[in-house]
Amino acid sequence: MKKNILSFSLLICTLITQAQTTADLIIRNGKVLDGTGNSWFYGDVAIKDGKILKVGFLNDIKALKTIDAKGLIVAPGFIDVHGHIENGIFQTPTADNYIFDGVTTVITGNCGGSEEDIRVYLHQVDSIHPSINIASLIGHNTVRNQIMQRDNRNPTRDEQKLMNELVEKAMKAGAVGLSTGLIYIPGTFAKTEEVVELAKAASKYKGVYASHIRDEENNAVDAINEAINIGKVANIPVQISHFKVGGRSNWGKANITLGLIKRARQDGWEVTIDQYPYTASSTNLGVRLPDWTFAGGNDSMLVRLNNPLTRAKIKKDMLQQLADYKFPNYSYAVVANYSSDTSYNGKNISEINKLLGRKGKAKFEAETIMDMIEKGGAQMVYNSMNEEDVKYIMKYPFSMFAADAGIRVFGQGMPHPRGYGTNARVLGKYVRDEKVISIEDAIRRMTSMAAQKFGLSDRGLLLPNYAADIVIFSESEVQDLSTFQQPHAYSKGFKHVIVNGQLVIENEKHLGTRSGKALYGQAYVR
Repeated sequence: MKKNILSFSLLICTLITQAQTTADLIIRNGKVLDGTGNSWFYGDVAIKDGKILKVGFLNDIKALKTIDAKGLIVAPGFIDVHGHIENGIFQTPTADNYIFDGVTTVITGNCGGSEEDIRVYLHQVDSIHPSINIASLIGHNTVRNQIMQRDNRNPTRDEQKLMNELVEKAMKAGAVGLSTGLIYIPGTFAKTEEVVELAKAASKYKGVYASHIRDEENNAVDAINEAINIGKVANIPVQISHFKVGGRSNWGKANITLGLIKRARQDGWEVTIDQYPYTASSTNLGVRLPDWTFAGGNDSMLVRLNNPLTRAKIKKDMLQQLADYKFPNYSYAVVANYSSDTSYNGKNISEINKLLGRKGKAKFEAETIMDMIEKGGAQMVYNSMNEEDVKYIMKYPFSMFAADAGIRVFGQGMPHPRGYGTNARVLGKYVRDEKVISIEDAIRRMTSMAAQKFGLSDRGLLLPNYAADIVIFSESEVQDLSTFQQPHAYSKGFKHVIVNGQLVIENEKHLGTRSGKALYGQAYVR
């Protein structure tokens, strides 16, 4: 009898052990880069119930499905820290342009623009089950517009209090921090003190202050210092978005601007940056006009543009800005999407000006820009940076990578290629071909550094019990195919992409899997 009981007990233990060591998926024979920045090693990664079960030589573990990753890199899924996917994710929940570039998580709500109700937004994200994970910042411009609309003035004490409360509400709802877009309306009307108070509200709930600073060109030093000082006064970690040196007059000054970041960190302040690996930026056409043009909203703007004296003043400011940047004309400004006349897409302002029969001088091109603004404006690509500055910034170890993009609609418009190929471009051009940085460091910045910065405590590393967000790619084949001339092209070389333990990309084909979810900030209150 005792022998039968003992045999039965051994059988139960064996069955339990087998159940515990049977994975849903195992990746074998890969060249593992775990996200720490340490050297790669050969090994296996086992996945069970959406999480990493074990990493190492796992011959003792069986799996329902096996991927042979021999000759391939196995890394944590990439975290894009600067996205604009608020509405796009509902139109295209498969997020193809991101997932084909190895991205498994996007931080949205940047540049001061987010959804108003973060709780509702994140619940909506969970309801549609996208292919990627999404976290969100709360946008200053969004908050200010709710309380003050587009007024060019300081808030009253009561208005400041209401804005602070909106930020606190968003943080409790799951926001990962506060974002500003101090170059955009109405954020540009805000004084530093207003932003400090909002940053303090986010700081109370362990948030990050992510800023599209007030000026990325001639006044970049002052703008960077403002962001750093906001972090100091509000006691909040700072993330400076799409760090760059814009305008021909500033080329070669990356050592000056980056020096401010280095000094702040040496002094004990948590300041980091992100960049996209291109010499062209992308934003709206309105930034070419002085900020005051747009105060009070579209009706006020149209009144100003139709007043000959005011229009002349706007043009004067535009041409002064052009001269300050040391560009002879607006040929550096290319239309990505102009809904009023899509034949303009892909053409620069100088070319459009010529098509309209106007003389090829900057003052006439300024008129063309104002005409386009009156008809609704345009999304633009600005060829305003220098390759050596891009590389200099890239070498800085506390700089992350971000596409600064939305969900792309394949074939629509002439968008910036960064929305398709940011990570592939870093890994192909700058790591493999030009050896600007090492692959270990590139992966660290795309994964664990980003997760740490935004408080995503169970992502960014290949460790047991971490979420199984994983990319498997060919180091020799990875490449961005999207160009300024033909932007609609997915990256190649990402063989498999796994989100929360489920295959989304298999053999470079999107399976339609939608295993992503909303990610909530550290202060989330259910």
